[in-house]
Amino acid sequence: MPRNVTPLASHSQRGKPAAAQSSMDERHPPPCPDDEPAHRRRRGIYLLPNSFTAAALFCGFYAIVMAMSGRYDSAATAIFAAMVLDSLDGRVARMTNTQSEFGAQFDSLADMVSFGAAPALIVYEWSLRGLGKLGWLAAFVYCAGAALRLARFNTNVAVIDKRYFQGLPSPAAAALVAGFLWIMTDAGVQGPHVAWFSFVITVFAGLTMVTNVPFYSFKDVSLRRSVPFISIFLIVLLIGLIAYQPPLVLFALFVLYALSGYALYFWHRLKGRPVSVIATSVDEPDERGLH
Repeated sequence: MPRNVTPLASHSQRGKPAAAQSSMDERHPPPCPDDEPAHRRRRGIYLLPNSFTAAALFCGFYAIVMAMSGRYDSAATAIFAAMVLDSLDGRVARMTNTQSEFGAQFDSLADMVSFGAAPALIVYEWSLRGLGKLGWLAAFVYCAGAALRLARFNTNVAVIDKRYFQGLPSPAAAALVAGFLWIMTDAGVQGPHVAWFSFVITVFAGLTMVTNVPFYSFKDVSLRRSVPFISIFLIVLLIGLIAYQPPLVLFALFVLYALSGYALYFWHRLKGRPVSVIATSVDEPDERGLH
């Protein structure tokens, strides 16, 4: 075979000048794994914060299952466990710099189950069923209030004053309903005997979630700052009280918190100060309604 004979061109290259073929290769280079389009790349999620969110979701589902089985004390305990886990996922994400849009949406959906649907179903099964239509309407008011509150929080997150919540947070509202249930079951009181008290607390919690009343968020509390010695003593005292009588102390704390928003609202009204927690300008996030 002669040395200077070149291999035959492929079928797609036959009849094309070499210059044209070279130009086509430059315009359409072979694909490189590093040059894949962004929408075709696999996008993972952060495991640690979403694990806390998944655990909170499980607690909410577990609470519903316990209520269906008639174990209302376990259902109430599961709601409070979901609160603890929900308070950790965001902090863990910020500490580890693993915030993501997926995590935010997953957290909202988990909150709707654990602090929206679960408390409404539990209190209905435990106490409100005997009231007929008024019973399930009260449970629906609470469930709808939680959904509206979460939707408003997601849409206003860029313009809200971080020091305050607009309306009662859904975990605190769930603590009111579950805390009352926990107290009554711990005292041996049957749900139908306190149906109207359950009705008032459920409707109050549901409506307070969708008000414009400001509630302190504690987000400006820094754990890295030094505090007076008395602060540590008060924390130890609070832990001791909760350990001594968990249902009563926890319910009392969240009742005080639910009333604190109204107290703050009327205080600012009396002082002639604005009470909106929405920033007046997105470009200047430090410009707030509350001072």
